[in-house]
Amino acid sequence: MKDAGSIMHFDIVIIGGGPGGLGAAVEARKQGIPKVLIIERDIEAGGILQQCIHNGFGIHYFKEELTGPEYTQRFINMAREEGVEILFDTMVTSISKDREIKAINSTGILNINAKAIILAMGCRERTRSAIAIPGERPAGIFTAGAAQRYINIEGYMVGKKAIVLGAGDIGMIMARRMVLEGAEVIAVLARGSHAKGLTRNIVQCLEHYNIPLLYNHNIIKISGKERVEYVTIAQTDENKNPIAGTEREYECDTVLLSVGLIPENELSRSAGVEIDRRTGGPIVNESMETSIPGIFACGNVVHVHDIVDFVTEESIRAAKSAARYVKGETEETTEYMNTIVSGGLTYCVPQKLRYSAMQDKLDLFMRVDEVYREAEIIIKNRGVELNRYKKRNLTPGEMIKQTVNKSIFENTRGDIEIILTPKTGEEN
Repeated sequence: MKDAGSIMHFDIVIIGGGPGGLGAAVEARKQGIPKVLIIERDIEAGGILQQCIHNGFGIHYFKEELTGPEYTQRFINMAREEGVEILFDTMVTSISKDREIKAINSTGILNINAKAIILAMGCRERTRSAIAIPGERPAGIFTAGAAQRYINIEGYMVGKKAIVLGAGDIGMIMARRMVLEGAEVIAVLARGSHAKGLTRNIVQCLEHYNIPLLYNHNIIKISGKERVEYVTIAQTDENKNPIAGTEREYECDTVLLSVGLIPENELSRSAGVEIDRRTGGPIVNESMETSIPGIFACGNVVHVHDIVDFVTEESIRAAKSAARYVKGETEETTEYMNTIVSGGLTYCVPQKLRYSAMQDKLDLFMRVDEVYREAEIIIKNRGVELNRYKKRNLTPGEMIKQTVNKSIFENTRGDIEIILTPKTGEEN
């Protein structure tokens, strides 16, 4: 490393040392890129997985079941073997369209020039202020991720009697964790008619531990002086508004919030990267390149994933694309096909496609707006059907990964329509 203040030059700089950043760095080196740097704001690599001590990771990528730290350690080891350079405890303050990076750490201000950048900053949790829960502001209110860190890394038990708001994956996992540590969990509340997390977590974390899951319920008031003393919950209507007369009070000392994740894109926005309002992440093409040439993105900074293996697969695609960009193997083209979703799909990533830049196969990632037992995904161009795929048991909490052949897009022009169609006569 050069002294702070001088300009450091790298081929590919990856912002974020979580599973996405690590996977991208390893793949970049495998693609023959000599100078690869990860900038990580924490004191160690691994991101959120370091505190996820439960198993269930790596089933798709490693074909075995690992804990979060085990999954991460494999990539840390690979990064070391590949000679990836990592700057720890370093905060990126800005990036420019010319791929100039400014960062700061204990040595001072760092100026870094990159031939390509991969954004892998991950996501953050929504807090109480984001959903405006009324009531007092006592101690004992945690996001589920913060509680997970306190218990699994710091060794601090956050409470004895808890209620969990939000049926996201971390919320359900932490409900189980609290029970395993001797606490009582009154219930997990889903603010809508379905859980936001994986079905397997409903079964393994709640049903197996007899933790009630209450759909269409919300906390309408938190009460307590020094510490949470009780909460008031109520049933909600189809618009998630409280239904008068359904209020109930429960004594507890802890509230865990699992009410959604937000991709970390302050740096992306400041650089002028175009953001998709539906995902909260950058609009990317089939190569995971953003609206700014030479700046790529992967993982939860693009859209929130429920399976880390998919983050790794996406990071590998971004790294391969960034490597081709650095080597000058990409061709400039302004001919894009936009992916337009309808019929129950909320988004599709990638949002833009270039036929000339596609590999033989392309993975499309999508989510649905509600539960569908039987459905089909139909891909069209200018009203002509290109292909259709049968689907069963689709839920908002489980991302759809659909692999399509490049050949179906041959001779297409304009927007690509992706339509979810429930099967006629089936209950949804």
